[in-house]
Amino acid sequence: MAGARDAILKALEDLTADELKKFKLKLLSVPLRDGYGRIPRGTLLPLDAVDLTDKLVSYYLEAYGAELTALLLRDIGMQETARQLQETVLDGPGAEPARIKALPQMAAKTGLHFVDQHRAALITRVTDVDGVLDALYGKVLTEEQYQTVRAETTNPTKMRRLFSFAPAWNLTCKDLFLQALRNTQPYLVADLEQS
Repeated sequence: MAGARDAILKALEDLTADELKKFKLKLLSVPLRDGYGRIPRGTLLPLDAVDLTDKLVSYYLEAYGAELTALLLRDIGMQETARQLQETVLDGPGAEPARIKALPQMAAKTGLHFVDQHRAALITRVTDVDGVLDALYGKVLTEEQYQTVRAETTNPTKMRRLFSFAPAWNLTCKDLFLQALRNTQPYLVADLEQS
């Protein structure tokens, strides 16, 4: 997948001020996939194209952020810009859909998601569990689940408790968990991806 962040930014920079405003208003009401939160109105409305790109990627990750951007561009009548964005993100016309290409976290050999495949290593090696929990709060974890995990005394027991909720998670939840790990433990994730 080409640089989705750059492709989103290029698409948004092509919009006029009025088109960007329409885009942001549509973003406030578009139905989102399960597990994703809405960017607050007060935060969203004053953003320029660069800051909006950062918000889209931080809230929705690159693949879904690009898919959502293309959808909203079509909604405001910017079909050509949406098509260019999709072609860039998908590495050209006729490529497979972004949501399929955007799953390198799925292990090719086992068919397991990264967080399932590396469960044991994550339980023993994650050191910033609270940072992961903060990233998942409200998106993947409820208040009660968040507090239950925080109540544990060691990082391994916190991770075991966090994984106790994983059977109920869909792919989006696991992707958000992986993104939280990448943000808080980038060297650990890189090490596990190479193993």
